[in-house]
Amino acid sequence: MRDSDGRVIVDTMPEISKDAAPLAGDAGELPLTVVRPDVTPRGCIVLLHRARVFSPELLDFMQALADERWLIVAPDLHSRGPGSDEAALFAEAARVNADATFAWITDVGIRMDMVGLLGFDEAGTAAMWVGTTRPVGAVVSVAAPGIVESLRPVVPPLVDLVRSLRAPWLGLYGTDDPNTPGGEVEQLSESASKSDAPTLVVSYEGLEHRPDEPPVVHSGVDPDEDPREAAIVDARRRIFDWFDSNLR
Repeated sequence: MRDSDGRVIVDTMPEISKDAAPLAGDAGELPLTVVRPDVTPRGCIVLLHRARVFSPELLDFMQALADERWLIVAPDLHSRGPGSDEAALFAEAARVNADATFAWITDVGIRMDMVGLLGFDEAGTAAMWVGTTRPVGAVVSVAAPGIVESLRPVVPPLVDLVRSLRAPWLGLYGTDDPNTPGGEVEQLSESASKSDAPTLVVSYEGLEHRPDEPPVVHSGVDPDEDPREAAIVDARRRIFDWFDSNLR
């Protein structure tokens, strides 16, 4: 393809591929989905997720992060059998999966202080949980539940967990999310302010602040003037800025 002056335009879309991280002992390998930037990555973002298939919106978001020169690595947390979300995200296997992923990342030459964690919903809770025990550079949780009551027996409530963070943490919430009531998010924000690590909790009106989900189309509303669209844009900006500021 050429531009109007006849110069060749090089397609530099990020590359999506499959890889695998060796698991400890004789447990085999952990499949990874990897999105590589078209230049040397400046760091890595690990996406923890419950999805067995990536939505187009989540893939677009991963590619957008790769466009900012991040290597994106998404471990297949369900690869060792059907299992429950508890087993995939919170059992001892979850820590084994995390350590295998981190070992793979360091083997490609990226330091742990240049590794960020990103999780949505229960995977956002898992991202904070891992961020309290592993030396990552930054953590982002979107709509993470289990704020005042433990989501799983092995995981403390987030109001307690946030005080044990070893890395800067950003939490994004929607005011209409029944899984994360506004009063609980306020308690989390108060508890986060007492953490030794830098923290920030941001709430958005409604629910539409999710870069991993398709936007809701509202008839008769100009997308450029829709506050819901503005929330999605702002949430994306905060996620990008959080990693940009803390992975250095």
